[in-house]
Amino acid sequence: MQGQHLLRTLVSAALAAGLSTAAVAAPAAATMPTPAASIYNQPPKEILDVMRAAAPPSPSLSPTRDKLMLVTMQDYPSIAKVATPFLRLAGVRIEPGNHSQHDTPGGYGIPPCVSAIDLVQVDSGKSIAVKLPAAADACPRRPVWSADGQRFVFENVTTDAVELWVGDAKSGAIRRLPGVRLNQMFGDQLHWMPDQKTLLVKQVVARKAPPVEAPGSEGPGIQESLGQKGQSSTYENRDTLRNRHDEELFNYYGTSQLALVDVATGKITPVGKPGLYEDLSIAPDGRHVVVTEIRPPYSYVTTFDRFPKQVDLWDLAQRPGKDGNPVVREIAALPLADRVPNRGVPTGPRNFTWRPTDAATLVWVEAVDGGDPNVKASERDKLMLLKAPFNAAPVELTRTEQRFGGLSWSEQPGVALLTDYDVNRKWVRTWQINVDDAANSRRLIWDQSSDEKYANPGQPVHRRLPNGFSVIRLQGDTMYLSGAGSSPDGDRPFLDKFDLKTQQKERLFRSSKTSYEQFIGFAGPGEGRLLTWSQSPEDTPNAFVRTLGASTTAEAGEPTYASSSVALTHLVDPVPQVREIKKRLVKYKRADGIDLSFTLYTPPGYKEGTPLPTILNAYPMDFADASKAGQTTGSQATFTRLRQYRLLLLSGYAIIDSAAFPIVGDPRKAYDTYTEQLVANAKAAVDEAVRLGVTDPNRVGVTGHSHGALMTANLLAHSDLFRAGAATSGSYNKSLTPFGFQNERRSVWEAPDVYTKASTFFYADKLKTPLLIVHGGDDANPGTTPLQSVKLFEAIRGNGGVTRLVMLPHEPHWYAARESNEQLIYEMLRWFDKYVKDAPPKQ
Repeated sequence: MQGQHLLRTLVSAALAAGLSTAAVAAPAAATMPTPAASIYNQPPKEILDVMRAAAPPSPSLSPTRDKLMLVTMQDYPSIAKVATPFLRLAGVRIEPGNHSQHDTPGGYGIPPCVSAIDLVQVDSGKSIAVKLPAAADACPRRPVWSADGQRFVFENVTTDAVELWVGDAKSGAIRRLPGVRLNQMFGDQLHWMPDQKTLLVKQVVARKAPPVEAPGSEGPGIQESLGQKGQSSTYENRDTLRNRHDEELFNYYGTSQLALVDVATGKITPVGKPGLYEDLSIAPDGRHVVVTEIRPPYSYVTTFDRFPKQVDLWDLAQRPGKDGNPVVREIAALPLADRVPNRGVPTGPRNFTWRPTDAATLVWVEAVDGGDPNVKASERDKLMLLKAPFNAAPVELTRTEQRFGGLSWSEQPGVALLTDYDVNRKWVRTWQINVDDAANSRRLIWDQSSDEKYANPGQPVHRRLPNGFSVIRLQGDTMYLSGAGSSPDGDRPFLDKFDLKTQQKERLFRSSKTSYEQFIGFAGPGEGRLLTWSQSPEDTPNAFVRTLGASTTAEAGEPTYASSSVALTHLVDPVPQVREIKKRLVKYKRADGIDLSFTLYTPPGYKEGTPLPTILNAYPMDFADASKAGQTTGSQATFTRLRQYRLLLLSGYAIIDSAAFPIVGDPRKAYDTYTEQLVANAKAAVDEAVRLGVTDPNRVGVTGHSHGALMTANLLAHSDLFRAGAATSGSYNKSLTPFGFQNERRSVWEAPDVYTKASTFFYADKLKTPLLIVHGGDDANPGTTPLQSVKLFEAIRGNGGVTRLVMLPHEPHWYAARESNEQLIYEMLRWFDKYVKDAPPKQ
């Protein structure tokens, strides 16, 4: 009876929360003081100076390994940029003025602009600054190298078009390819062809104005279910279509014209007829292309990824057929997939890939278990192969016992790596396989938990073939592995040689304990010189050329070759005042014996033994195995950058950062003890920081984002460890995500008590510790709709709690605009100063 009562409570709450967001977008004026309209607050100048400093660049090595591109991204766009109007069309947010995507994949942020590009010669260190488009509305995106390293291309988003620009890698000169207007609606809009002289693009179709909806003419939005069971994930229900007018807009903005563009002459050659083209996969022969086209009927409950698809094989050298497209063969006609099981896959062909070393051999995957991970099956997927001229039946290559995880081709035709994974055990296996003799050639290489960090072998190092395909780099039977190198002392990136015959490895390089040095690629044609990206808490990230020397005796895990390095770049520190901040790795145990760790930051001028007001930040992670939950990740040797809550270090706070918050147990029922494990994690972290003499136990706050925001609210409701909290973009009523959340697989109807216990909303009457709630007004994540924060605020307010709700206009799940981020820090600093730093002693 108790479960039935809770279920009725959950459903009633969900129905009560079903108001339109417009109706609840802001609380009544009397409940919360607000600044004047359109005015954003700012934190103190010492924080603003750090926020507005230029970000360090990220490196991109050319496929020919002779040039290093340094790409600097804009940290914060203006609120005017973030507020650009957009349409919500089946999981994509499109700006109607230019057909550009307004959001990043998944709807979590705003695509950033490139603010600078520098080209560095690896042999000499000579640098050339690329002069980017100068227009006031220019927003260049990340460049894409050609396989021959002679050129790079990038998209430039302007007010009325997504332009295509090409750059010369030798001189740095760039130019716009006139007449090209790219359509970013479904992504995958730009591909180098194998000749590295031509691009296959999706062009905006020149047509009359978009369909206009007369007021009241949209008609009803109708959905129907005829008894078939199907629990699609909550996270598929993102910005879905609502009515026939939305369908018309989806067709209008999604329609593209495929075209070949000669980068030297700018000549544009249309291919086929306009259509709703999603994925494009080009064969090594430069002639055949797998084209995935979206077809009706559409769904109002899921994103375009699940819409019906027509998958065809095109021959670009063939005359168009009756339908206007050069179709050689139909690969699949995929139905609407709006009932895919949670953590499952659709049925039918998927994951199309071309064999890089053949002219035209296509491989794909198909589920043999109905795509359902909850069904008991001895095999889950099969790999299929189809060779040119594509007039025979496809051949089955092999099957995987668990879900297909990937097929990585090498530069040798007979060597590939096949991976499968068990979503229930969180287990991954990798085999070496010869696709030409798949039945007899499979050899197990790795077999381990997907949560395993210390023994993680890393990822194979790839190189680009002249045809543009990325393949595993092989030297005889040897491949190279690069990884994060997690260890009890933190991450120490490495580079290994791995012998596929003996399965023995040899360590070539490992970052020192006092710096964080990552392998970027080989410098030049051989393997004796490495290009690395090195930094430390005091040293700005820079590129180095590291030369391997003679073999040497080394301890286990350390490199067996001596090496020396020379700086290739000499970037300077934009915020030297931040170097006064110190950080250290702290390891401790939870009450039940699980090993935990956090990074402890202390502010400038800190004197050891002085208890400080402290803010704890964490994000709960799910683990099936307790032994993996305690593994240390991250590094204290990285260059210290301050963003979001870390900026409070400049106001005298200590920060307990990246505190390990494992939720341990069988993935099918781990959330039965969710809140108990949250409190145990928090108590262990706070107690350790107090024991070290850094944290004042009477002045501790907590903050977290998304699932970390739910953690924050629950810790205030279920413990007395904290004086205040700040929760950003959270989800506090899990009955609004009824078909699972995080690693919880059960629905609310199967585990109502679990959903209630995890939902702070149902404990709002007990939440008396001050809670700052912040949310982006345009959060696209279905699990963290803005309504979640509005309703929690109303619940706390109605029960007499202390709370403040700040809705940031136009912001997605991760806040983008400079003004919004400055407001966020202003709010957090104001809140924690009042309720933590200046709080009276606990009674």
